[in-house]
Amino acid sequence: MKVLLATNNAHKADEIRNALDFPGWEFVTLAEAGVESDPDEDADTFLGNARIKAHAASVASGMAVLADDSGLEVDALSGAPGVWSARYAGEDGDDAANNAKLLSELADVPDEQRTARFVCTLVFVDASGAETVAEGAVEGRIGHEERGSEGFGYDPLFLPDEYGGALTFAEVPQAEKSSISHRGRALRQLKEKLSPRVLE
Repeated sequence: MKVLLATNNAHKADEIRNALDFPGWEFVTLAEAGVESDPDEDADTFLGNARIKAHAASVASGMAVLADDSGLEVDALSGAPGVWSARYAGEDGDDAANNAKLLSELADVPDEQRTARFVCTLVFVDASGAETVAEGAVEGRIGHEERGSEGFGYDPLFLPDEYGGALTFAEVPQAEKSSISHRGRALRQLKEKLSPRVLE
């Protein structure tokens, strides 16, 4: 079965392909499938935005679709950047600008109040339109400077609890990161939910 990934993010695509290794399944990005789908992600929850992306790509392609929406929630910022994680520094912002803004917002916040989590929500829509939802999260803190080159987005600032604040996500090898990451956890939950149907 060919499944359309409602993304052109190579990092996400690789992680999804590795996690959902069902026999006979092939995952293609929007660009690889030649599908144009860029709906307004105007929901106020990760689930809402993932649903928007999944169903828009489903309508555009007629294929089974997997979409995700993920981001960073910082407690000292009342959950921001949240669903605005990719656009925190503005529509034209990039990872560097987003990280710089986050560090600026937290400049006077002490370590014990820099708690945060990465959240991921996945929505799988099969060819009939039926929906399966999975979610994952990883707790941690925001550091005071960027460290590491393995990750992307806010990874160089995020210190997962699993490493006791010693390593950022960008200092953890990708295979190891997938075992504890928000997307890795959501993908394992989705695989568990889909397995009875796929393997029956």
